[in-house]
Amino acid sequence: MSELRAIVMRADLEHLGRFDPVRVRQRFLDGFVPQNTRVIVVAGQDVGLIAVRPESDAVWIEHFYLNPAHQGRGLGSAVLADALETRHAGDDRPFRLNVLQGSPARRLYERHGFELESEDAVDVFMKAEPLRS
Repeated sequence: MSELRAIVMRADLEHLGRFDPVRVRQRFLDGFVPQNTRVIVVAGQDVGLIAVRPESDAVWIEHFYLNPAHQGRGLGSAVLADALETRHAGDDRPFRLNVLQGSPARRLYERHGFELESEDAVDVFMKAEPLRS
């Protein structure tokens, strides 16, 4: 999965002048928590993953990567929607995530209710309130 991260993030990191093939994989490995991670499987093949990390004040969507061959078909949207809907009753923590500046993934997050919280030269930090039933 660290290889998938490198593939998916390469263009965005190169655009920012920050692609380092070793660092991009190591950052994934350093933050990988198997119990927070779901592998996305299509036709028996691992095509992506999403990690959802609960914290006391927010639920972080992180390590959300989908093989480029499976992007643009609604799969990422379905996976994100499922992650946002899978909540325990009464859990009112917001969702948070960060996406690289210029990444087309930002549009996906905005379609699912994420709004700009802050940004810097590299990262855009976004927040979405939990879905209400």
